[in-house]
Amino acid sequence: MLSRMRLQGAVFLRGEYSEAWAYRSPTPTVTAALLSPGSPRVALFHLVATGRCWVALHDGERHWARAGDVIVVPYGDVHTMGGSADSEIVPMEELLDPPPWARMPVITLGAGGRPTDVVCGYLSSDHPLFDPRLRALPPLFVVSLGSGPARDWVRASIDYALAQTAPAERGGLACPTQLPELIVREVLRLHLASAPNIECGWFAALGDPVLAPALAAIHEAPEVHWQVETLAGLAHVSESLLDERFRRTLGLPPIRYLAGWRMHVAGDLLGSTTLSVAAVARRVGYDSEEAFSRAFKRNTGRSPRDARLPAGTRPGG
Repeated sequence: MLSRMRLQGAVFLRGEYSEAWAYRSPTPTVTAALLSPGSPRVALFHLVATGRCWVALHDGERHWARAGDVIVVPYGDVHTMGGSADSEIVPMEELLDPPPWARMPVITLGAGGRPTDVVCGYLSSDHPLFDPRLRALPPLFVVSLGSGPARDWVRASIDYALAQTAPAERGGLACPTQLPELIVREVLRLHLASAPNIECGWFAALGDPVLAPALAAIHEAPEVHWQVETLAGLAHVSESLLDERFRRTLGLPPIRYLAGWRMHVAGDLLGSTTLSVAAVARRVGYDSEEAFSRAFKRNTGRSPRDARLPAGTRPGG
């Protein structure tokens, strides 16, 4: 399914940061105009080459990433990135010269302490997966490639893209676009492996006029105690029709999809933030930590604490 998606993009920026440092990205509109004129918004990805860093959206919750991890901001939302030490946040507009660029921009920021190197890229796509109204993906997530061929391949691909990138005639950068596409496809494949019933037509469901409004509501607010009646009302169809469409397209009824999506979101939060298990439970609609832990283990085969952020990526770890 991912291989059939039409994606366009490039590696566009290198960041050489040293403790202490922090920056804030431009708005989605400004970012799209800068990187892909004519596109309403772009998806962003950041590969942490060395060191570690955090990234946060407007809610301020920090997701941590270390060398080899890939940070994805699929809707290009305003985000802040920084290192372990506290620092004044610098707007990216103050660090980045406007295009056209004579060479790939290299941002240098920090006070000279422990280094963190980040390679940044973007993608544009008209696929519903990247439609911000559907929120089929979390607005921010971190994918750990672990060790082995996938990690080595992504790193080698980024190195090659950096070596091949050259100035373009009309601003931006000319780059082998297939490399960013392949990198993001691999990252999405790893991330979506835990999405509920993706193999039964999840991509098709995102474009279904009946399912799309219900999915958008579930994805935007998994903590809400959704009822089939309420979801059917959002889609302007009967409960029976919504239930039938869910079963036919996704292979399961609406409330079971909701339960699976909650576990998918919980796995992201447990793997990339320092939120407590109780806080993660509340974020996905559970009032009881015990009930959440039982549901998570039943769904994933491991306890929430086993899925926790590795100690080495926590603040001070």
